[in-house]
Amino acid sequence: MHRHIIKFLLVTFLGFTALANAEDKPPNIFVIFTDDIGISNLSAYHRGVMSSETPNIDSIAEKGMLLTDYYAQPSCTAGRSAFITGQFPVRTGMHTVGLPGSPVGLNPDTPTLPEILKTLGYTTGQFGKNHLGDLDAVLPTMNGFDEYWGWLYHLNAMEYTEDPDWPQDEAFQKFAPRNVIHAKSDGKGGQTITDDGPLTTDRMRTLDDEVNKHAINFIERAVKEDKPFFTWYCPSRGHVWTQLSPEYEAMLGQNGWGLQEVVMKDLDDHVGEMLAKLEELGVADNTIVIFTADNGPEIMTWPDGGMTPFHGEKGSTWEGGVRAPLLVSWPGKIPAGKVHNGMFDGMDWLPTLVEAAGGPSDLKEQMLTGYEATKLT
Repeated sequence: MHRHIIKFLLVTFLGFTALANAEDKPPNIFVIFTDDIGISNLSAYHRGVMSSETPNIDSIAEKGMLLTDYYAQPSCTAGRSAFITGQFPVRTGMHTVGLPGSPVGLNPDTPTLPEILKTLGYTTGQFGKNHLGDLDAVLPTMNGFDEYWGWLYHLNAMEYTEDPDWPQDEAFQKFAPRNVIHAKSDGKGGQTITDDGPLTTDRMRTLDDEVNKHAINFIERAVKEDKPFFTWYCPSRGHVWTQLSPEYEAMLGQNGWGLQEVVMKDLDDHVGEMLAKLEELGVADNTIVIFTADNGPEIMTWPDGGMTPFHGEKGSTWEGGVRAPLLVSWPGKIPAGKVHNGMFDGMDWLPTLVEAAGGPSDLKEQMLTGYEATKLT
C-alpha cells in the first residue's frame, strides 16, 4: 500500500473536486464485492467480444470510472481481508480458508474499515458472504459492523452435508458448515446472533434475493435515521456451484447464452435492484458506489467458472489470479465515463475511503508511526 498511489487515485485520476469535510454531508459508501467474477464477464470490459450483457453494472462505469489495472488477491479470504484491513493478508493471517470451527479470524487488535468509519458517524452493515472466520468472536459484528446477514464460507462448502458420502457419525458433524446467520452488534462489544437455517442447494437458487432484502432493509433504516452508511454487499454470484432459479434456468440457450452468461444476467439484475433503490431513496448523488471482486475468476470449473484474458486463474499469483474488475462512481466527484490504466490495489481502499469520508488524510503514516501509550491516557 503506497501513499503516493492513493493520493494519485484521490486527486488525479479520480478527479475528486472535494473530499468530505465538516461542511459536507459524508458520502454513503456502497461496495459491491462479487465472488470470482472476471474482467471479461462484464460487458463494460469485453465491449461485445463476449456475449454476456451487464447494463446495470456497466452503468457504474458510465457514471464514473473503469480501471483496467486493479489488483485483488488470489483467493476469497485473502481478497476480503485485504479490503477490510488495508493490509497484506500474510500480515493479518487471513490468507486462506479455515475449516468450520477452526480458530481462524481477524485479530481483535487489527483495525478494520467499518471500525474506523463508525468513529466518523457511519452505520455499517455487511450482507452476503463473509469468509473471515466462523467463530462468534470473529464475526463481522465483532469487527466493526453493526449488522451482518449471510454465510461464512465459500458457497459450495454449504453443500457438503447434502453429499450422499457425507459421514453420518455424530462426532463428524463438528466439521459441518455453520448455518446462515443474522447478527447484530449491541454497540458495547457484544452481539446477538440468530440462526437463519441451512443454506441448501435449493435455497441457493434465490439466495441473492435474500441478500438484497437484508441490504435494502439496512439502507432504508440508515436513510430514515439520516445517518451515512457503509454497506458491504457480497452476493453469491458467481462462485461454484451454480444453482439457478427457474426464471434464469429458462434463459439458458437464449441469445447464445450458456451458464456463465445467465449467471451474469442474474448478478446484473440484483445489482440493478440495489442501484435503483439508492435512486429511489434519493441518496444516489451522495453515494460512492464500487463494483469489484475478491480475486480473479476460477476458469477450471467450466461452465461455472469466469473468464479472464490473462494467464492463470484464482488460486495463482499470475495476472489471471489477481487482476479483477473495478468500477467506481461518485457523482460530482468522479468525472463520468473515465477509463484509467494506472494501478490500484484492494489494500488501498481503507485509507482512501476513510479520507473520502472525512477522516485523516495521513492515516497510513499515523498507523505506521504508532502512538506513545502515555499520550493515550
